[in-house]
Amino acid sequence: MTTDLIMHGSAGTRVAAELRDAILAGTYPPGTRIRQEDVAGRHGASRVPAREALRLLESEGLVKVVANTGAWVTSLNLAECEEIYQIRERLEPLLLRLNVPLLTPEQVDGLDALAHEMERSDDVETFLHLDREFHLSCYTEATTTMLHDTVLRLWNRTQPYRRAYTTVFRSAGDRSAHHEHHLIVSALRRGDADEAERVLASHIRRTRLELARHPEIFDAPAAQPTRADAR
Repeated sequence: MTTDLIMHGSAGTRVAAELRDAILAGTYPPGTRIRQEDVAGRHGASRVPAREALRLLESEGLVKVVANTGAWVTSLNLAECEEIYQIRERLEPLLLRLNVPLLTPEQVDGLDALAHEMERSDDVETFLHLDREFHLSCYTEATTTMLHDTVLRLWNRTQPYRRAYTTVFRSAGDRSAHHEHHLIVSALRRGDADEAERVLASHIRRTRLELARHPEIFDAPAAQPTRADAR
């Protein structure tokens, strides 16, 4: 019995990792239904680890599980997204502040390299991947009871709408996000927690205001992934 539970747990973690990557990459847009049996079949697992994977992703804010019905990729309306961004504006700078004195010069160099790589990239998906790595790498050193997990959950819930926002600001030739990334790196180099907080709060606020200018983003129907896409 114990061995079976361990094996199911390991399989559930693997399935969750694969499904998480697919959701964050946009393979499953907001509102897409994810059936437990399809997850099991596509990821070579039984229904038990598939169910565990969906529960894990629900705890991370990526899916909503409805008992005896199925799971759906988390979707937000404009008001919900604005509320989450307002929470992020307050919590995320605090998390950054806690990490400022703990980040090593080598870690700051790595963040600087990510900021420059983002600036050179012409691909939205590459930018999103690097941007997520940049920000979450700023939060790795401080030990917190719930703040880090809360911030990660908020990031996960807004990921699809960051994709839409990124498409808008890149098509408009807006370079402000890159400028703010470099300002954050400069503040980290100086150990200036006040400035790092201020720039990050402004960075998040600007995204919130831009999303509010494009309410059509929240009306788009979910596109169902094909079997090939979901592998």
